[in-house]
Amino acid sequence: MSIGPESKPFGADLPAWPDLDFSAIGATEIRTLPRFQKFVSATLARNWVHIPHVTHHDEADITQLEARRQDLNKGRPVGKITLLAFLVKALVTTLRRYPQFNASLDLKNNSLILKKYFNIGIAVDTPNGLLVPVIRACDQKNIQDISAEIAAVSERARTKGLPVSDMQGGCITISSLGGIGGTAFTPIINAPEVAILGTTKSRWTPQRAADGALDWRLMLPLDLSYDHRAINGADAARFLVAIAAALADPEALRAA
Repeated sequence: MSIGPESKPFGADLPAWPDLDFSAIGATEIRTLPRFQKFVSATLARNWVHIPHVTHHDEADITQLEARRQDLNKGRPVGKITLLAFLVKALVTTLRRYPQFNASLDLKNNSLILKKYFNIGIAVDTPNGLLVPVIRACDQKNIQDISAEIAAVSERARTKGLPVSDMQGGCITISSLGGIGGTAFTPIINAPEVAILGTTKSRWTPQRAADGALDWRLMLPLDLSYDHRAINGADAARFLVAIAAALADPEALRAA
């Protein structure tokens, strides 16, 4: 393949996009895309086209974590601790073990930039589209502080919007659809990050206990999309196994 001034741009040989008069088929309504939604769409399209995505799926047993979370929230009419805060701490724990996930590619210098800080992006669904505020220095904050910060920044994102500075500097992003539903999905990596963790709705699943009896466990689906240029499949599998192990020990996460 020739690369140079005479090369055609990516996608130049693809068929033209279908141009149909849908009103000739049936009733239609025209809605103009908001300016911010057009920006988000262009960014996601760029990330999907340029990053070789692979998505690995697994699940975590959060039976003990959910019981502990509910205990912590007793007597808390407001400011309840969310599962998302535990996920953030589990990510920090796992990023320490697998630093290649806390990284960005430097394609110009053919290198991987390993980050020594732990800033976690949280995808927030807002009336104006998807925003990803960044919770900074998560390794230096406890579960309660992280949960409160997520709640506060999510509320600002939905009501007032966020400055660009609040959405920069992330190491890895969490996209949680657990409050809506689903069993699995393929989240798109938030460049220049090299991975994104997705979660859907936890569900009670029958498991065989050590004594052969039926044991019901609360299982959380995990979906990890990763940049195959920086991460191989075996490490992605180990990464999700490590996250699941961290979530299975909520007291260790609280102490982290």
